[in-house]
Amino acid sequence: MVHHTRIRLAATAAVAVAALGLTACGSGSGDEVVDKPKAKASATTEGGGGKEAAAEESSAAPEVAKVGDTLALKGMEAGSGLDVTVVKVADNAKSGDEFFAPESGNRWIGVQFQLVNTGTKVYSDAPVNGAKMADDQGQQFGTVLADITAGPSMSSDVRLKPGAKTLGWVVFEVPKASKAATVTFGMDSGFAEQIGEWKL
Repeated sequence: MVHHTRIRLAATAAVAVAALGLTACGSGSGDEVVDKPKAKASATTEGGGGKEAAAEESSAAPEVAKVGDTLALKGMEAGSGLDVTVVKVADNAKSGDEFFAPESGNRWIGVQFQLVNTGTKVYSDAPVNGAKMADDQGQQFGTVLADITAGPSMSSDVRLKPGAKTLGWVVFEVPKASKAATVTFGMDSGFAEQIGEWKL
């Protein structure tokens, strides 16, 4: 009897240690929040005034990413990376399907993402799994698989070779009274250590 109890305790301890290991490795908690946008490609200077103009550009750059900004993110595997841009936001988005709509008291918010594979490996994932939205009260909301009239949805099975890009809408269902504050995106279905965050 004592022998069985010891085995059971050892097994329980092993499971707990394994769970802790998984949590530490990549639980989707985002060990690093990336919110500093990449410099815009149009920020080039004319003539020889280079350094001073560049310094002015960098001081004028926004502190936190917002709609229209691009964040450079890394995945869990070496050589995996994306440039992710929140292109547009459609609040109170209309359903593209007359038989499917938000639940009573809720509304849909569509976010159009552009993903560009900047890594050396093929990017293969369901991007909707890595996206979340939060309101100004700190409540978090996941995605819903819905088509909206704003445009085509992001594919649920994206494969991009290095240098390739994709564009599509991701839909969130939130209470009508909620004020959307941020949207986040992480590679590897949200399990990557880097999580990008945009202010809405």
